[in-house]
Amino acid sequence: MKKQNTRIILDKIFKCLMVIIISAVLLFIIALLIMLIRRSQLILSRYTIWELLFSSDWDPDKGLYGFLPAVTGTFFVTVLSLLIAVPISILSAVYISEYMPSTIKSYFQTFIDVLAGIPSVVFGLCALLVLVPLTRDVIGPLFGVKTTGMCVFTAALVLAAMVFPVIISITVESLGILPVGLKEQFLSLGATKWQLIETVLFRAAGPGIISGIILGFGRAFGETMAVVMVIGNKNILIPSLFSPGQTLPGIIVGSFNEMMSVPEHQSALIFISLILFVIVLFFNILANIIKNRLKSRWRYE
Repeated sequence: MKKQNTRIILDKIFKCLMVIIISAVLLFIIALLIMLIRRSQLILSRYTIWELLFSSDWDPDKGLYGFLPAVTGTFFVTVLSLLIAVPISILSAVYISEYMPSTIKSYFQTFIDVLAGIPSVVFGLCALLVLVPLTRDVIGPLFGVKTTGMCVFTAALVLAAMVFPVIISITVESLGILPVGLKEQFLSLGATKWQLIETVLFRAAGPGIISGIILGFGRAFGETMAVVMVIGNKNILIPSLFSPGQTLPGIIVGSFNEMMSVPEHQSALIFISLILFVIVLFFNILANIIKNRLKSRWRYE
């Protein structure tokens, strides 16, 4: 009886601790959002959001804070990196989950997990040594374009490489949820391996795959160092994928020293942080909504 009472008390204590921890996290997120909004008030009191987001003039010394080149640069780099990463990651995850020998699979999954933990500056350095010359000497001339290699396309390639582990890991876990017996029953009906993957596994693992893509988007959208090292950091509207560009996180990194001395400049950079925070938060919430709806739909189909 005493042991049972002790277990009940410990259970209540752990529940209270979990509630406290979750509440603390929520309060931290809310406090961070409020702080970003308050510190952005200075720039928003002098310029409208329309002027900030849709002006292409960036010159803090003259009081010009146009985010349009960085907004378009962030969009192009993120979308292009996902267009490269998503199909390759999903097909790689299918091969790892369904075709790769079990003796190799565990080692390869460990390698993927290690790859996810590599600092972004290492990816940036490798991109400088490999991808920049590759884009300058091979890919650019292949498309009839002269480029230095420090461009949006190179930034998208390195960003895709950083997104691979996230999407692959989550997709492999999602594809492994189907019981082996059910797979064998489906195959015994005369279905091929690919029919099993297309008809059953993709449907069952759909919510997890979508979550992995959204998480990959979050990493790609907010990534800083690797992109800054190879994108060229020119605050101009992008004429082509092989031209230099700028991203929203790149502006913060490039202007970090100056922001502390000029309140208006500091407020502009904090407003950029607010934009990044809101967009990433929005897509994470959207991912959960989509995942829950797909789960409820596929559960009854």
